[in-house]
Amino acid sequence: MFIHTDDITAYIPQRTPIVMISGILEVDGPKTRTGLHIAPDNIFVENGVLTPPGLMENIAQTAAARIGYIAKQENSPVPLGFIGAVKDLEIFELPPAGQMIETTTEIGGEVFNATMVTGKVMYDGRVMAQCEMKIFINPQIQ
Repeated sequence: MFIHTDDITAYIPQRTPIVMISGILEVDGPKTRTGLHIAPDNIFVENGVLTPPGLMENIAQTAAARIGYIAKQENSPVPLGFIGAVKDLEIFELPPAGQMIETTTEIGGEVFNATMVTGKVMYDGRVMAQCEMKIFINPQIQ
């Protein structure tokens, strides 16, 4: 059950066709969980599976959804973020189109406008991908 009540684009800066989360499942302190129904016509689907760039973008948007969710709770504008670095990316499997994946990010630390997050994508009880990301937040750009 998604916890947001309006379109997910209220929480993230991405727009179709690059929206890579269907909704927010949980925001609890440093932890965020989202779900994505992988549409067969998703821009990142090839040969019936979600490709590695789609998995990375899904992790990044899960981190962005946390920031957007908190901003909305505080009645503030949703800031724009940028991936600064990806570390230790591991792709174990590519999830099939037509299915739902669940992604979890956890904040490892925040220094100035840089946020370190770890992310994990799950499908059918199995880890599909995981990595660490450094995300830079620019509150001036919306």
